[in-house]
Amino acid sequence: MRKRFLLYAVFAFTVVVAKAQQLTVASYNLRFDTKNDTGNLWKDRAPVVANLIRFHDFDVFGTQEALENQLLDITKTLPQYQRYGVGRDDGKEKGEHSAIFFKKDRFKLLAKGDFWLSQTPQKPSLGWDARCCYRLCSWVYLQDVGSGKKFYFFNVHYDHEGKVAREESSKLILQKIKSIAGNSNVILTGDFNGDHTSTWYQRIADSKVLEDTYRKVKFPYVNSGTYNGFGSDIKSLEIIDHIFTSPGVKVNSWGVLTDSYQGKYPSDHFPVEAKIVM
Repeated sequence: MRKRFLLYAVFAFTVVVAKAQQLTVASYNLRFDTKNDTGNLWKDRAPVVANLIRFHDFDVFGTQEALENQLLDITKTLPQYQRYGVGRDDGKEKGEHSAIFFKKDRFKLLAKGDFWLSQTPQKPSLGWDARCCYRLCSWVYLQDVGSGKKFYFFNVHYDHEGKVAREESSKLILQKIKSIAGNSNVILTGDFNGDHTSTWYQRIADSKVLEDTYRKVKFPYVNSGTYNGFGSDIKSLEIIDHIFTSPGVKVNSWGVLTDSYQGKYPSDHFPVEAKIVM
């Protein structure tokens, strides 16, 4: 009887430790706040987005497109998260952000930074053939206070028009990851505006510096593509939002989260989620 109890205790302890070591990581394009989104205004979507994040219990996640007021809404509603990220237009608060959220009670912030996807990454600037918008990558260096493990988390939003800009952005991302993170474990999330066939996706996925978490699970949960256009493009299976990690990271699951509310969607993108163990 005592032996059986000890075996049960060891099993239970193993399960608890394994769960504690697992990270739930996500990438979520929130769609910027604009009055043009009739029927899908941010004021209506904001509580739904917060509920989605709370329910799926992300440990750390990257967001794209959100403006400062949107990030403040999330921070106020979900105070368990700390966030980092600057506005792409001025390096402060102006314009869209590539903000990163992480649980305050689980992670300690060790360092942070940003760079622009351009030939002058140290300052707000257009890159290559991009004409519309400055594009930005934000990053944090975190320590899991429970396990002591440290890792870098990069989050990015690629240009939607310039093909050269997207291809060069992948080159720059890999260079920056090597110079900033060195041999440390890395997670990269983002809206890459390119599916698995795009050359800029393949440059990262085949780099041996990072691997796509989607490729590392036998049964990815994919009932839709990651862009839904608030319902106008839900039949596509095209995945343009990705989560990459350093080689050697175990991926337990990967999925596109197609949550909806009252026949609507919280954003024009679905979040992608991966459960990983470093």
